[in-house]
Amino acid sequence: MIDWIESTLGLRGAVPWQILATVIVVVAVGLARFVFLRTALRNRHDDPGTEFRWRKSSTYIAAAVMLVLVAIIWSRGVLGIVTSIGIVTAGLAIALQDPIVNMAGWLFIMWRRPFKIGDRVQIGEHTGDVIDMRVFQFTLLEIGNWVHADQTTGRILHVPNGKVFTSVQANYDQEFPYIWHEIPVLITFESDWQLAKSVLQEVVDTESPIASSDAEARFKRAAKRFYLQNTNLKSVVYTSVEDSGVLLTMRYLCEPRKRRATIERIWERVLTEFGQADNIELAYPTLRYFTQK
Repeated sequence: MIDWIESTLGLRGAVPWQILATVIVVVAVGLARFVFLRTALRNRHDDPGTEFRWRKSSTYIAAAVMLVLVAIIWSRGVLGIVTSIGIVTAGLAIALQDPIVNMAGWLFIMWRRPFKIGDRVQIGEHTGDVIDMRVFQFTLLEIGNWVHADQTTGRILHVPNGKVFTSVQANYDQEFPYIWHEIPVLITFESDWQLAKSVLQEVVDTESPIASSDAEARFKRAAKRFYLQNTNLKSVVYTSVEDSGVLLTMRYLCEPRKRRATIERIWERVLTEFGQADNIELAYPTLRYFTQK
């Protein structure tokens, strides 16, 4: 191989050996990654999420090992490695500022874990499910936008990792996997608001399937990491008064990806129950005229 490299490329000295060693390192690390994945994922084909994370992690580790070994091969000792890294780093800092910021963002994401693949997040004005994370960007399957619900639009958003340093991030799934949602129901002043409130309480208790015991257990686990004050995790109906009637607001816990489904079930049940009650009417903007005789 050395003779072939010298005769074909016209190289002499240590360079042919370095080229051969580089090829061996690349092939060996790639083969080791292949064997490792075949062994680790032999019984995990029924879990696409686990397989995806193993493949991504092994790719990053293999690339890092290759870079270190190749740097050792092409540098003369530790001092040469340090000098080469210093020169390369200085040049990259000047010429590739944005990619370096994105790489730093990737390191921050890997270290602090503000979100992971599968989480539903909002960063800046963009909201979606995280479906991929790479060195320079992460990828979202967009939800919302022109779709008036927490459902996908079908668009793929590629967000630079550096956004984690400049934009507020909201995670729908981290630690506590539920969110609060409210449904306001406005009834007329002439309606029996106490009966309506009891009906709504029964509906929201029945149609919001989150068990308070499970929510409390998850809340306690989340409170070990974040400063979370005790709160009532049970469904509740609040009463207030608006210009057009009595406002009854149902507040309940739901899973982020099932919010629209719960809204539909609750409203269908409310319309059915109110339709069977003669003394409950939904309110809407109206004009009333009074004639004085």
